Amino acid sequence: MKDEEREQFREQLTAMQRELSVISVTAAEDVKPVELDQTSVGRISRMDAIQAQEMSRETARRRKQLSLRIEGALHRIESGRFGPCFQCGEDIDLRRLRADPTITRCRACVETP
Repeated sequence: MKDEEREQFREQLTAMQRELSVISVTAAEDVKPVELDQTSVGRISRMDAIQAQEMSRETARRRKQLSLRIEGALHRIESGRFGPCFQCGEDIDLRRLRADPTITRCRACVETP
């Protein structure tokens, strides 16, 4: 992989990291404890609020996983190990990396059980 390609991936990953950080800050309100809303009547409103809170927690968990994958990819770029498949050692196709620069395995290894 060329240095300029590696730099493009670094920029893409850094932009993803910044965007994820902004989203995480704005979504922090969604995971606060559900309070009893005196203006809404009934269990349905509370159940809706609890369901929305659980969905927010799951989304936060996925954001955290993505953040860890981004950090891993940035670390691999810094250490010169970005691009090869973790499983077979072959270079991951650039089109695949452009679609998701956090991936660690080539298509053949992903498709092999």
